[in-house]
Amino acid sequence: MEQTEKTNTASMETLQKMVEAGVHIGHKKEKGHPKMKPYLFTTRQGIQIINVEKTLEKLEEAAAFLKSIAAKNGVIVFVATRVPGKLLIQNAATEAGMPYVVERWLGGTLTNFSNLSKRLTYFIDQETKKSKGELAKYSKKEQLLMSREIEKLEKKMGGIKTLKKKPDALVLIDIDEHISAVREAKKMGVPVVAITDTNTNPSLVAYPIPANDKSTKSLAVILDRLVAAVKEGKAAVIK
Repeated sequence: MEQTEKTNTASMETLQKMVEAGVHIGHKKEKGHPKMKPYLFTTRQGIQIINVEKTLEKLEEAAAFLKSIAAKNGVIVFVATRVPGKLLIQNAATEAGMPYVVERWLGGTLTNFSNLSKRLTYFIDQETKKSKGELAKYSKKEQLLMSREIEKLEKKMGGIKTLKKKPDALVLIDIDEHISAVREAKKMGVPVVAITDTNTNPSLVAYPIPANDKSTKSLAVILDRLVAAVKEGKAAVIK
């Protein structure tokens, strides 16, 4: 009984935190996706309001899934290529010790991982050579060109340089913005956890989390819980 009361209190505190962060504020009704209807509470002044109880329910489902992946030493790639999610996703992935994509999603990341792996190996090799001063044997012009190439590769692939195998899951913000990643994941059987605002189709991913995807506070609340779950899973492996 005492445990149940503690759980209920924790849930109420989380729900309150979500409301304060604006997790519940969706888009205008005319922009809403019909498949988001089960996650809505009401419409106020033409704005769709998300049911935060549903958000918490789906968030905990996603958290449990990510925890199980991390507990098996699995790899989760965090994805967000637009403001305001980019920095939040990068920080979340870094804290969780996972790779991330904050620039453009590279086509074939999942469907042609063998080719991506070769590019990553080349990138890391060039980066290592530069750090060891091995580029000094080339002319200044060649060194400049090589350095520029490394910079470009860092921008494109720096967040996934630790990726040694096809990831076990993706965490992303905004399905519509990353539809190519979602399609690749579906084709390759990689489950997707996604923050889904009222204008997106939640049925495209395995673990939709209905929430405002434009507010940094909203995103932070959701990502904090997901990162905590990943860290819990990793801790279980260590034990």
